[in-house]
Amino acid sequence: MTSARLIAAAAFAVLAASSQAMAQAKPGIEKLYILNCGEGVAGDISRWSPGVNEGKSMDFVDNCYLIRHAQGWMLWDTGVTDAIAAMPNGQAPADPKATHWKRPKTLASQLEELGVKPSDIKFLAVSHTHADHIGNVGLFPTSMLLVQKAEYEWPAPLGVGRFKPEQPVTKLEGDYDVFGDGSVTIIATPGHTPGHQSLLVKLPKTGALVLTGDAVHFKDNWDNRRVPSQNVDKDKTSASLQRIADVLAKEKAQLWINHDKAQRDGLKMTPAFYD
Repeated sequence: MTSARLIAAAAFAVLAASSQAMAQAKPGIEKLYILNCGEGVAGDISRWSPGVNEGKSMDFVDNCYLIRHAQGWMLWDTGVTDAIAAMPNGQAPADPKATHWKRPKTLASQLEELGVKPSDIKFLAVSHTHADHIGNVGLFPTSMLLVQKAEYEWPAPLGVGRFKPEQPVTKLEGDYDVFGDGSVTIIATPGHTPGHQSLLVKLPKTGALVLTGDAVHFKDNWDNRRVPSQNVDKDKTSASLQRIADVLAKEKAQLWINHDKAQRDGLKMTPAFYD
């Protein structure tokens, strides 16, 4: 082989290797679905904005997010329990200031509509362990639970046993790149609870999104950086809000607030999706 051909062959090999590396590095995230995981009325939203909105009620929603990645399915939060769907008047809270939840659609039925079985969910991640976010964890006994260690081991207020001991779990201590390609990253945002976490999702066409969990409850609270009275740590909450703001700026990301009905009503719900 002539030297020219040798050089050409070497150049082709380098190009092929480079193309393969680029293909391997390309994020494998494909779709994000928003599932209806509860609708309700918060009796007194001043619990989330101390000193403001005293006695004011507000419509709330509860979203779950289903992510399709080349490596498998991931579910973020599970909403209020599907059992509420069978209650004609929903589940009234013991405290009238809390949220009266209803369940127009079950999580199970929405997954079925998409042709997804609970056993198909590879990763199950929860923002935190309040009942309106872990109501259906039991539907996914074989999925790998991704939760902060501080949250998993937190004994209050619900007591030990929020997860079954046989549930596969990865106890996180900080941020976590779920699929190893930067497309879905759990961000530690403690304060609302000891191990609260949010989610950064980078979609190919839609761009970057931050799913807040309960780091933020509605837009007015975000705009004014208010700390709910029931949060476990005010200083950590404030630091987490600033962290989210920094991520939004760095990634040029949208902020999706889990319980904000006004925002949710402007988004596409399953079976439509974001890509």
